[in-house]
Amino acid sequence: MTTTTLAVLVPLLPFLGAAAGLLLGRTAPGFVRPLAILPTLTAFALAVVVAVRQGGGKAIDASTQLTPTGSVPIDLALYLDGFAVLVAVLVGFVATCVQIYSTGYLRDDPRYPSYAALVSLFTSAMLLVVYSGDLMVLLVGWEIMGICSYFLVGHYWETPEARAASLKAFLVTKLGDVPFLIGLFALAADAGTFRITGILGSVAAGGLDHPTLVALLLLAGVAGKSAQFPLHTWLPDAMAGPTPVSALIHAATMVAAGIYFVARLLPVFAASAAALTVLAVMAAVTMVGSGLAALAQDDIKRVLAYSTIGQLGYMSGALAVGDRGAAVFHLMAHGAFKALLFLAAGVVIHAAGTNSLAAMSRMTGLPKRIPDAYWTMTVALLALAAIPPFAGFFSKEAVLVAAEHTALGDSGVSPVGAGWIVLVAGLVTALLTAAYAMRLWLLAFHGRGAEAPDHGREPLSMNAVLWVLAVPSLGFGLTVGYVDDWFDGHSLTPTVTTAVLGTGVALVGGLITYAAWRALQYRRGPARPPMGAVAAHPDAAPSVSEAEAVATHTPAYGDIASAPDPSDPGRLLLGPLHGAAATGFHLDAVYRALFVRPVQAAAVLVRFLDREVVDTYVRGAGTGSNWLGWLVRRAQTGNVQTYLGALLAGSAVLAIAAVVLSTVNAGS
Repeated sequence: MTTTTLAVLVPLLPFLGAAAGLLLGRTAPGFVRPLAILPTLTAFALAVVVAVRQGGGKAIDASTQLTPTGSVPIDLALYLDGFAVLVAVLVGFVATCVQIYSTGYLRDDPRYPSYAALVSLFTSAMLLVVYSGDLMVLLVGWEIMGICSYFLVGHYWETPEARAASLKAFLVTKLGDVPFLIGLFALAADAGTFRITGILGSVAAGGLDHPTLVALLLLAGVAGKSAQFPLHTWLPDAMAGPTPVSALIHAATMVAAGIYFVARLLPVFAASAAALTVLAVMAAVTMVGSGLAALAQDDIKRVLAYSTIGQLGYMSGALAVGDRGAAVFHLMAHGAFKALLFLAAGVVIHAAGTNSLAAMSRMTGLPKRIPDAYWTMTVALLALAAIPPFAGFFSKEAVLVAAEHTALGDSGVSPVGAGWIVLVAGLVTALLTAAYAMRLWLLAFHGRGAEAPDHGREPLSMNAVLWVLAVPSLGFGLTVGYVDDWFDGHSLTPTVTTAVLGTGVALVGGLITYAAWRALQYRRGPARPPMGAVAAHPDAAPSVSEAEAVATHTPAYGDIASAPDPSDPGRLLLGPLHGAAATGFHLDAVYRALFVRPVQAAAVLVRFLDREVVDTYVRGAGTGSNWLGWLVRRAQTGNVQTYLGALLAGSAVLAIAAVVLSTVNAGS
């Protein structure tokens, strides 16, 4: 088969698997797991074949007109360049791992058939975004992902946290999608086409009339989808969904879509220096703010969620300095180790019976209970902290090198100021990332207290996936000298300056956190009382433990995000900032005051006007008709003499009126 045919099958197979899984989920449950895994696995294999055939060479562009519109045409188009084929491999790889992991994680879940089908549909939608060569077709995949995330985040719909999180994720991302859609139409109006190749050609020819306006409108949608400040608040709350869903959203779909979109259309954004500066500021605020927030979270998954926001900030920063190769390289490396972090966290939550780091820090022997999760999560945390030679070191250094070149004036794409903003924020974030990674590792695996509950060995489908993901988390960065052709042909190798600076600040962050933890351990002594509610069920599926952990965190601590733990090194390091950082710097409260409450007040006013004003007129019209009907009904007596008398009386009145009028007219 041709490369184009294979590329068409890549998003099509998961879609067909999702449709078949929904149709056969109840009637033939034995087919659900094969239909979840095999189409996704096959799509991954085909994506690898497409990537090998494309080889980082000339882009493959194929299309057919979807429908005549009379103005700007819409084409069913494929555009396969080096970025597209590599990101498709990442999506297929992570989705396959998630589907295999889910067979053990949700083994007794009665809603597993619909869950598996939605994961397949989610995967198909992301692959459509990656391969699409037309912005309208890309938009279809973009919106399908939003719908899938709503249902998957709300999988544990019995808990109020999951219901609220799914609704929040949907509404916040849709808030960004409104200007995003306007921006797409404005871009197509300027370029005269929705085809990506046509748009890039128009940009090269200077054909965009409003580049800054278009870029800023598109950035609003990217901020919502990729959880960048100020539309990032939905992502931490989305941790109320199943852990495999978190892995899929954070590593290879949804949040990656916005970064990939900007990388694909980077010349559009590069046409406006103001837009790149805005993107740099957005990335810097996102990186530093999320790092501080992660250092204060008690829920292990919320720590990882804020970590994702920060790493996406690195990618946005790379794009702001005009280096899409560094951005996508970090996207690939981050996808591997972040999927591993979340899937390992699912094992940890099951073993500990809680998602609370404060409660885990009061347990002993957790690494012995789950050695696979312990070692693989250690690898992933080292990659997250960008310690050489792990994958995150090479990809993060590629971002810092790009920022350094721009800051020193060696890049003609982005303003020098944007380079300095990204470089300084990136170094500060490197310190914060190492700090919260060390805090998570110490609290989760080096607690002191009662023995951790014994759940026995986790299913092979879960442990095997962890080791598979550990391989690219450790070794993907070592390919840095061999993948240049897929990344616009320029080198991604770290420089000595950024390597020393980045690794140095990371080591400082980790060592400071370790010193704070040791000081608190010494101060508190060996005996510490248990903290929080631990709902452990050794015989239950991991998803049951997770759902209970989500539901019991707020009743136990009074907050979904933090815990009043005096032995937390994050509390010592942040000092007075801890309270604000734990709540995400009160952004939710600000949005509630600025947007939610005014909208609710307006809804109350509209309801009052509808019921008391509009309905009054409607009821008045009905009442007037009733009164008129009553009068007419009273005149209908059935007596012929009465009718004749009324007729004669009326005739007499008309005759008298005619005489009077004629007399008046004659006198005038």
